[in-house]
Amino acid sequence: MRRELAVTGTAPPPLAWERYADPSLWATWSPQIASVTASTARLETGTTGVVRGHGGLRLDFTAEDVDDDARRWTWRVEPTHALGVPLPAVLRCCGRLRLEHGVVPSALADGGSTTTLSLEGWAPVVLAYAPLAALALRRLVALP
Repeated sequence: MRRELAVTGTAPPPLAWERYADPSLWATWSPQIASVTASTARLETGTTGVVRGHGGLRLDFTAEDVDDDARRWTWRVEPTHALGVPLPAVLRCCGRLRLEHGVVPSALADGGSTTTLSLEGWAPVVLAYAPLAALALRRLVALP
């Protein structure tokens, strides 16, 4: 299943993009993320790492494509642990998501940015994650 989201806020595009490009900032705007460990300080094609959620959720990730100039990036995530316990292969497979993100100037009169997200994966996972993603995206494009 594929689900498209778009959220507009007052943060200028360079700020919203920087919040994506620096994995150490992800937990500051995405409430479902407790911490991130990444192989690079700045997101680039091939960056790998681990996103830790609350309650022992762990997801491994790989950035498939990052374009700083276009402010777009794509990554894949796979859950590996829940409640601190390794997940069986069938649950890891069902939980895989491919996410495509972008940041563009908004149509707001006073500026701001719009961020887009395309979620692709198993329908129950996409449908369950979409509201959390929308909340995080609202925080991504908001001014502090």
